[in-house]
Amino acid sequence: MNLVLHAKELNRRLLDPSLAKQTIVVDTRPLDEYLNGHIPGAINIDLMQFHWIDTTRIGIRQFNRQMNILFSNLGLTGAKLGVFYDNISGPSASRGVWLSHYFSQLNASILDGGLGGWKEEGLEIEKETNAFSYSKLATNTNSNVLADLKMVKSSVMQRLDKKSVLLDCRSEQEFDGRVVRALRRGHIPGAINIDWSHNIDREKSGKFKSFKDLAKRYSMISKNDEVITYCQGGYRAANTYIVLKLLGFEKVRMYLGSWGEWGNKPKLPVEKGDK
Repeated sequence: MNLVLHAKELNRRLLDPSLAKQTIVVDTRPLDEYLNGHIPGAINIDLMQFHWIDTTRIGIRQFNRQMNILFSNLGLTGAKLGVFYDNISGPSASRGVWLSHYFSQLNASILDGGLGGWKEEGLEIEKETNAFSYSKLATNTNSNVLADLKMVKSSVMQRLDKKSVLLDCRSEQEFDGRVVRALRRGHIPGAINIDWSHNIDREKSGKFKSFKDLAKRYSMISKNDEVITYCQGGYRAANTYIVLKLLGFEKVRMYLGSWGEWGNKPKLPVEKGDK
């Protein structure tokens, strides 16, 4: 899997007619930003509009149905390469890659640096909108990359056994409860906090940091552990999901409901304070 694609690599694909036909570029930013300029041929869907905080059995069934329709409309099926981007190597594009993995479409990449990285290379920008190309998506889902409420509750109960690591990808202020974005403040008991923004090099057009820097940042986590990432709504956590996959972690799941689900359930345990 080529999880991260650089701007020059994508440009070479788009200039090759045979490869361009097998490439779908998805701009995951808001429509107004897309209209102000985007990568030639890109289609637009603001993935930040598709939050999901119900991971009950019925909730997941409805999530699968909605996302199946979405991906079918985008034409992200078969052997085509889906390239997702936002303004940097950011959460919205990361969500697109995670969704691809969840729907067993492993041929998906995030554009390193997003539109900022593309512009840095002096590559062409267009303002013409592009139409979707519908293609029915298979219904296969890969449950190995998704964690639901039941699974996370089990992880909390078994945390003394250290069978899994809960990785909170929110800011330190959200983690310790100083910033409140749900009914309750704090974090899931036993979670460790590594802010997703540490994945990004802001001085290099918002590209991912080097492999060496990322490996050091996550060195306290064993690659033998199962890691469950979460944030507020499953976007920042998707970014860390990609980074862990890049680093060679094989057992990585994202808690789809994240704090938007856990933090709004009064009976679930929470912790507050320092990491």
